[in-house]
Amino acid sequence: MLHTYIATCPKEIQGIVSEEIKDLGGINLKEGFKAVEFQAPVERIYNMHLNSRCSSRLLKVIKRGSGSSLAIITNQASKVHWEKYFTAQTTFLIEGVAGDRGPDAPSATQISKAVRLGLENYYEKKDLIKPLVDLKEPKTKIIAFVHEGRLTLSLDTSGKTFHKRGYKLESHPAPIKETLAAAMLKAAGYDGTQNIFDPMCGSGTLLIEAAYIALNKAPLIHRKKGEFSLEALHDFDYQLWRKVQEDARLQKKPLPDMGIFGSDISNNFVESSKKHALRARVEKYINIERADFFKKQPPCDPGILVCNLPYGERLNGEGHESIKEFYQEIGNTLKREYAGWKVALLAAQDAPHKFIGLRPSRKIPVLNGSIPCKLLIFEMYMGSKKHK
Repeated sequence: MLHTYIATCPKEIQGIVSEEIKDLGGINLKEGFKAVEFQAPVERIYNMHLNSRCSSRLLKVIKRGSGSSLAIITNQASKVHWEKYFTAQTTFLIEGVAGDRGPDAPSATQISKAVRLGLENYYEKKDLIKPLVDLKEPKTKIIAFVHEGRLTLSLDTSGKTFHKRGYKLESHPAPIKETLAAAMLKAAGYDGTQNIFDPMCGSGTLLIEAAYIALNKAPLIHRKKGEFSLEALHDFDYQLWRKVQEDARLQKKPLPDMGIFGSDISNNFVESSKKHALRARVEKYINIERADFFKKQPPCDPGILVCNLPYGERLNGEGHESIKEFYQEIGNTLKREYAGWKVALLAAQDAPHKFIGLRPSRKIPVLNGSIPCKLLIFEMYMGSKKHK
């Protein structure tokens, strides 16, 4: 039996998420509003919860219909057989998502209230015990999305968003979400068969995600029992879930095909990266050292250099001119030392990245948290580009 699901993601990486879902066995894919809809049997759905690297959440679609007014939304919600999905002991929260703008469009709060009224009407009509609302730690979350007068009701089966792998400890001045790091690696063409180097590794996110790809390790395999919301659903198949978990563990390679290298000028960040790699259980596959990128030789034969470039805060607030010089030195170092490499740099949109002095083969707009950024990909040719 096929189930309809939605993988949510930033719109800039929908293509990458679509490819990932297809590789994991999803069919009948359709890209929508910051989301990719697909269908798959339950075993593959379970596997996606462990192996999705780039999507933010997985949502199980349970009903679609008109959402042209709040009364109609309530009526639609009152027709869902809610007891099929969770019991009276399952706490819930309704999250309204308003996909339309304008004076007549319902707000997110109005949508969630309308759905809650419909749910309560259903339980009263069936004379069933209503599950309780939990605003802080609900066991399941109902997503009510209204767009262009259409309502989609779904259940968030992810629990915590997928970027929360569980290996990070300390806060970081310029963090990159794990899902964005994985998408950045995919966009750079990294598949685990190339050497990879992050010369400003910060908290180590790019290195750890690279190790997960190189080892074919499920990025969410270390989540504890009960941390996925799908485990609270009425139709959850515990035996199948255990089988899928064991299969995912068996798919892990014993060693990566090539080297994974990182460095940072800050000893604190080097130590932070090592701690995170240890918590992610990939520390023995990553080589991390304290070094200045501008003075260091490449740690290996040509491969892929990836980096979340420091923003103003990490440059000690020295002013715009010093940032320009910093970017110029990046370009000089790449041209001098990294011929034959592919380079993927994540830079803030308003950063003076033109001072790198290289023409990127691709520019991909992305959001790193709330910061508009660009992923710049360069091909550092051996010899002349013309000859290449």
